[in-house]
Amino acid sequence: MDAAQLRATQAPIKERYKSDPKAAVITLTARGSVDNDGIACKVETGRALAVAGLHPATGGSGLELCSGDMLLEALVACAGVTLKSVATAIEVPLKSGNVTAEGDLDFRGTLGVDKEAPVGFAEIRLRFDVATDAPQDKLDLLLKLTERYCVVYQTIRNGPKVSVTMHRV
Repeated sequence: MDAAQLRATQAPIKERYKSDPKAAVITLTARGSVDNDGIACKVETGRALAVAGLHPATGGSGLELCSGDMLLEALVACAGVTLKSVATAIEVPLKSGNVTAEGDLDFRGTLGVDKEAPVGFAEIRLRFDVATDAPQDKLDLLLKLTERYCVVYQTIRNGPKVSVTMHRV
């Protein structure tokens, strides 16, 4: 897809959202289930069933997916798609590109070993390695716009309002 095709594809969508802002607000949903078989959560992905479990650093077998890894994978996926979309829109030719996310965790927090140790990532680093002949000013713009429009990056960076409830069934 080139810039003209991308614009043509997105133009009617953008116009609809301009004329009807409520149409742009969509609720995404993820679902999972827990049962008595081990310490795991089966997550419906739409294509397959992903089974998340404890990270080996907290006693897991390593056979299940780690939700911390899944968070970083979601960031990489969103950032990669956003990078490619923005590169297409601003006509920055990418010969190839790799996206890497790393995050630092102190497992003492989640295991309750040290009440002062944080639970969750203390730092996340996102890196793009791109092969392109584009000038540096275009790369700077590509990075700026990728950061601006990447949903997962902005969600992590800005911390949305989150609520938690529990219901007896």
